[in-house]
Formats: sequence, C-alpha cells, structure tokens
Amino acid sequence: MEAWVAWLLLAALLGIAELLSLTLALGLLAVAALAAGLAGALGLPVAVQLAVFAAGSVAGLAVVRPVARRHVRQPPALRSGTAALVGREALTLTEVSRAGGRARIGGEEWTARPYDPDLVIPAGRPADVLAIEGATALLYPLPGAPDEESP
Repeated sequence: MEAWVAWLLLAALLGIAELLSLTLALGLLAVAALAAGLAGALGLPVAVQLAVFAAGSVAGLAVVRPVARRHVRQPPALRSGTAALVGREALTLTEVSRAGGRARIGGEEWTARPYDPDLVIPAGRPADVLAIEGATALLYPLPGAPDEESP
C-alpha cells in the first residue's frame, strides 16, 4: 500500500473518532493526516510526509484549538433593547384592543395591542410581552387573570 493511502485511511479514522468524541483535537489531527496524504500523493518522501503531519498537528493543536475553545466558551449574548422586553410582564394602563392601548413594561410606558387581535385586555391587567413590533408591544393576558372581555 502506498503511503498516501495510509495517510488517507488514518485521516478517515481520526475524523470518525472526532465525530464520536467532539474534542476538536482528533479533527485537527485528521486535517494534518490529510495534508501528509497530499504530500505523499505529490510523491514526496515519507520523511517529508511525517514532517508535514508533525507540523500540521502542532499548528492545529497549539494555535487553532485554543482559539476555537475560547470561542466555544464565550457566554451567550445578552439581550438588549426591545429584545430584552420579550418575555417580561406588562401591566395594562388603558384597555388594550385591536385599536391600541398603553402598557407599562419595566418602568416605561409603551403603546400596546393584543397578540390575538380578537382579544380585549382591560386596564390594570397583567400580561406577557410576546413580541415588539416597532414601538408597539404585543401582549397576551397572563393565565389565571380574570377572563378577558370580548369585542
């Protein structure tokens, strides 16, 4: 068997092992084995193939892996602006219907309308903020609150 075929088999085995372990180290070694296989396919001697594999392995494990691990361990992005309001509780200040209304969300007064256009949410009722469209909060009455009035 030619050396480049052995490198390709090694790369395939390392790739499969990476899929099972998800450590990134075996995947980087698989890439280094592919590079060594390419060197073998070009007809370079086995010593050069080993050097390519060693250089690729060291570069991958010493440079690429720490950078990738740092990116994986970043904390999730904080929601800000209107995205931070979705999921919060609002208190209706006026009746909220298809025509509009006002609600207090996090200490600020917002224009509001019900998420379900057929609902009417009376003033003073707590509601969930399901979405923000422009400067209007789309609300849905909290479960357990007294029944809503119909239009």
